[in-house]
Amino acid sequence: MERESFQSRLGFILVSAGCAIGIGNVWKFPYIAGQNGGGLFVLIYLLFLAIMGIPILTMELALGRGSGLSIVKAYKKLEPKGSKWHIHGWFCLAGCYLLMMFYTTVSGWMIDYGWKFATGTFDGIEAGQVDAVFGDMLGSPWEMLIFMGITVLIGFLVCFGGVKNGLERVSKWMMLALLALIIVLAVNSIFLSGAGEGLKFYLMPDFSSIERVGFMNIVSSAMSQAFFTLSLGVGSMQIFGSYMSRESTLTSEAVRITVLDTFVAVMSGLIIFPACFSYDVAPAEGPSLIFVALPKIFMNMPLGRLWGTLFFVFMSFASLSTVTAVFENPISACIDNFGWSRKKSSIINCSLIFVLSLPCLLGFNLLSGVQLFGMDILGMEDFLVSNLLLPVGALVFLLFCSYKFGWGFENYRKETNTGKGIKIGKGMVYYFKFILPLLILFILISGLIPKNG
Repeated sequence: MERESFQSRLGFILVSAGCAIGIGNVWKFPYIAGQNGGGLFVLIYLLFLAIMGIPILTMELALGRGSGLSIVKAYKKLEPKGSKWHIHGWFCLAGCYLLMMFYTTVSGWMIDYGWKFATGTFDGIEAGQVDAVFGDMLGSPWEMLIFMGITVLIGFLVCFGGVKNGLERVSKWMMLALLALIIVLAVNSIFLSGAGEGLKFYLMPDFSSIERVGFMNIVSSAMSQAFFTLSLGVGSMQIFGSYMSRESTLTSEAVRITVLDTFVAVMSGLIIFPACFSYDVAPAEGPSLIFVALPKIFMNMPLGRLWGTLFFVFMSFASLSTVTAVFENPISACIDNFGWSRKKSSIINCSLIFVLSLPCLLGFNLLSGVQLFGMDILGMEDFLVSNLLLPVGALVFLLFCSYKFGWGFENYRKETNTGKGIKIGKGMVYYFKFILPLLILFILISGLIPKNG
């Protein structure tokens, strides 16, 4: 059976960027930037996106385009005879499942809050009651189950339609709507009274944050976020390489995806930080920033119900674009490895991810007493993905593409440089073999060391 492909280059860019754009940009990036001093963190984050994120992204795309297959089969096709690189492909699939086990729950929160704002839940309540709205949602397994279920169902209905008629068609419009919404929301925040201090905190490096947070903590957080935001290390981007044309070099496409991903992350900060400073909300609020602090802000704004609804619709689009894209990995893998039809693979994976998402969802209510290494279930799943699977996976991709005992640097470079656009020079082999592995090892080690405070 002939492999599907994207109908247009714009479709590929928007779907791939949609995979990268999600909770990492619009939920995690703002609160981690706030906790790490704002502007200095953003500067270091952008640096590591360029020197680490883009190279690793080209590797995932190269495995996809060079093989025309999903991750396990891709390794089997490209690996030297007798080697076992394809075992990492199964770990990548496990990583995609694990990522979705908590991602679907948080995505459900976004949809739930969009519904709450649209239907007037926050109209006329006191600021102190906003915390209770979030707490009541977490305490209700049925409420979270409904919205998590909606997330899973949307993701698989889109993938059920295939690459052109499902992923590309829906993601294209979802992404264009997301970009329009984020610009409108950012302009509104920038013109709030007192927004200047928020812009200064966010965009101007404050070196006093080094003493408060610790320079190495800021660096390791920025490096980890660069990996998380591009969904690198578990092969979630690799699958889209397998649907690509050979018209453009992979470096050029990786740069475009990263720029679009970074644009959304930076614009999310432009929405959140000016609003925080305008309404005297701490930017280092943490994970509850979006669900507790921002509703208080919207309640005090003129047309707050409208802005709150639009914000959480934007958040829903951002998270759903990742959900639909990552879902394509297990669906395609089951088609390639087990010979299933897309219909069968979609139904089985839809059911499986729904069930696998239950522990995280119940970890806030019925299983709230469960602690793993001092973390709740969501925290543990996030830790395993962000601090372990992503950097280890990126290191495996790097070794496979850089050394002769894997695919080899010249084979990787030939595939990456096919088409028009930015080329990787031969001299880059030393950077790929010796510098990049050290940077990724630093992320891995620093992510496993408990941070003070």
